Amino acid sequence: MGYKERVDWVEEYLGRVNLDKEVLDYYQGRSILVTGGAGAIGSNLIIALSKLVGKDGKVVVLDNLSALKEKDPFNVTPLPNIMFVLGDVRSDVDLKRVFKEDPTMVFHLAAFFANQNSVDYPEISAEVDVIGLIKLLEYSRLAGVEKFIYASSGCAIYGSYPKLPLKEDFISMHLTTPYQVNKMTGEMYCNFYHHHYELPIVNCRFFNSYGPGEVPGQYRNVIPNFIYWGMKGIALPITGTGEETRDFTYVMDLVQGLVKAGYHREAVGENFNLARGKEVKIKDVAEMVNRATGNPEPIYFLWRRRWDTKPRLLASIEKAEKLIKYTPLVDFDGGFEKNIEWFKDSWDKIEALADFPPGMSSAVRGAGSIRGAVERGATEFKD
Repeated sequence: MGYKERVDWVEEYLGRVNLDKEVLDYYQGRSILVTGGAGAIGSNLIIALSKLVGKDGKVVVLDNLSALKEKDPFNVTPLPNIMFVLGDVRSDVDLKRVFKEDPTMVFHLAAFFANQNSVDYPEISAEVDVIGLIKLLEYSRLAGVEKFIYASSGCAIYGSYPKLPLKEDFISMHLTTPYQVNKMTGEMYCNFYHHHYELPIVNCRFFNSYGPGEVPGQYRNVIPNFIYWGMKGIALPITGTGEETRDFTYVMDLVQGLVKAGYHREAVGENFNLARGKEVKIKDVAEMVNRATGNPEPIYFLWRRRWDTKPRLLASIEKAEKLIKYTPLVDFDGGFEKNIEWFKDSWDKIEALADFPPGMSSAVRGAGSIRGAVERGATEFKD
């Protein structure tokens, strides 16, 4: 999938969403800052925003490319109204540079992703996800930004042992990784800037994003890693029993939610889930990948990582439906098919950028010992 095909694909989705004229008029001609705009979600968001702001507007991308090996900005589509700035949310120099473009809206997607990465590097995680956020909020306040949309994480902030479906009023202090702690802290800082300075913030809680744009790696999500391993004929590891579920949400449905959150006045000061609202078993995902890639290798099982305490995830999307007219359009089968298509079309680039260091990987830590346990007949997989 080249740049043109990806633009066509995003525009086709926007056509299906059929945004109200008021939304289209609201975005026309704006200058918008997107941090993390070269990432899995951000790279799709900037294409959509490029279309919405038109030739008289611009989309400024701030990204340090930390999620991509070799710092290759291949995910940034070179459209005439997209400006890419290689920089870091922790850097005052870089923040001054992007705020010279006078953004009226900020979509803050940059993060030190995700759970295992934050366990391995907790200090960097806090610097990026907390200090970087505070700096960005402060610059946004001083610049008089009209909307600040924060990419929170429903997979993170709800903590352990929640009742399903997850609703926005559930609060738990049982957070099990620095990433989770930092995402909760991020929402609190956004709320502080809203209450104290009247900065118009919106907290969007993402659930298990997947789709074109995410390159596999030891700290990336399960679906791109499964597809990558499947295409290379490598056995797929499941951390747990495979009966665990996740509320997988197609990347363009998240983009739809972000665009609508940026427009609707009712969303200011609020937090809400952006999800599909359906559960999918991890075992079923692995089997779909093996069928789609022709991978003959059997699935095998690992102990669940200590921080992975949620056997099921399912979000309520009632609040987003009511506040911003959010309507996820893509079911899992359709989104999965598009993800496979993107992998096959972009395989040479994906294979070159996939970040799996030699030796033991944090993504599959302990695989050997667990494989042995399975062969010995172990049937239970606990923390």
